[in-house]
Amino acid sequence: MKKSLLWIVVLILSISMVAAFSEVAPAEEAPVELEGKIEFMVWAGVDEALFKVLEELNAEFQKANPGVVIDMPPAGLDFEGEIRTRLASGNIPDIWSTHGWSVIRYGSFLLPLENESWAANLNPALKPVMVDANGHLYAFPIDLDTAGILYNEDVLTKAGFKAADIKTWDDFKSACDAVVALGKIPIFVTGKDRWTVGAFVDWIIPGIMTNDTCSDLLSGTFTPDEWTKDLELVAGFRDAGYFNPDYSSATLDGAALALASGDTAFCFMMNFVAVAAYEYNPDCNVKFMPVPAFSDGGEPYLIIGEHGAIGIWKDSESVDACKAYVAYLAEDENLKKLATSTGSMAGLTTVTVDLGRLQSSYELTKTVVTVPYFDRVYLPSGAWDSIVSTTEGVVTNQMTIKEAVAKMSETYVSLYTQQHKK
Repeated sequence: MKKSLLWIVVLILSISMVAAFSEVAPAEEAPVELEGKIEFMVWAGVDEALFKVLEELNAEFQKANPGVVIDMPPAGLDFEGEIRTRLASGNIPDIWSTHGWSVIRYGSFLLPLENESWAANLNPALKPVMVDANGHLYAFPIDLDTAGILYNEDVLTKAGFKAADIKTWDDFKSACDAVVALGKIPIFVTGKDRWTVGAFVDWIIPGIMTNDTCSDLLSGTFTPDEWTKDLELVAGFRDAGYFNPDYSSATLDGAALALASGDTAFCFMMNFVAVAAYEYNPDCNVKFMPVPAFSDGGEPYLIIGEHGAIGIWKDSESVDACKAYVAYLAEDENLKKLATSTGSMAGLTTVTVDLGRLQSSYELTKTVVTVPYFDRVYLPSGAWDSIVSTTEGVVTNQMTIKEAVAKMSETYVSLYTQQHKK
């Protein structure tokens, strides 16, 4: 009898323990299904390799997350103006390409992302331009933008020059003269994609500025002499007949084709144009070279900055879906596809990109001085439109250099005053 009673007690205790354990044991959580519509305003045209890769990844992400819809139309001809209008009106996309302005121009609109898992692997070269004074990172970087002057090596060789021998602008002009003698276009300029003409400032003026004049711009004093020298050089290119005659109707796609076919020698543009050239002609020898110095005493340089970066609107109704989408793009395999499409090193250190024929150009960063994109550091937000319009005026000979510099000065003073009100 006692033995039977003991077994009954043990049985009751066992049942009680199982019941108690069942109450405290965590139930397996069902996976959270993402929902929401993401409007992605991208700074890439329908023909660009980056846009095509994004379309593929978007389809894969939506297939895995059927509750999410991604709306990503290709960029129009005036992305800068369109996004600025959208922000001012409050009609803000959930995600947009920050194209070098994630901190200075868009920081107040964007969600800080420094605590996302991928952010720990940010390429150190991007920290000075993408992380603000408070340690906030406002965008996911697809690539590290390293730029110089694109060139077709075969054309340059036929003209009797090597890129390594072009140290100054006088050297550059001598090479252009030799290209003209070949019956080819020295410098391809894209008037239809008009924002590109601003590169004649961003690429050239760093070699003219000094520490003092840079400090002047940061403290509210415009430096007309430097802008005059820059535009005088551009006007000299124009007067020498270095530009393509169809400038007004020329596009970035046309620049890529001209480089690929050997119809032009140089193009002042980022490396995605070289990637497009390889698509036209896999055997073309298109690379990039350092920007020449203004004198024998100066140093050629390369430009580094934020390029293909993606930020999330801080008040988006689909923040969770946006963060998951960005994390998906940041996965190693996907990031490698994205960075490869732009012909650039990846924005995160976890990914190594096969840069093909551009690899030798990237090796130059180990020995050549680098500078940031000039307008993003030294000019007030909003100055880019004036840079483009005034430089375009000089290229088309519809503005004198004096008029262009005066207009740029007026814009600078107005914007600086607005943005530094006490």
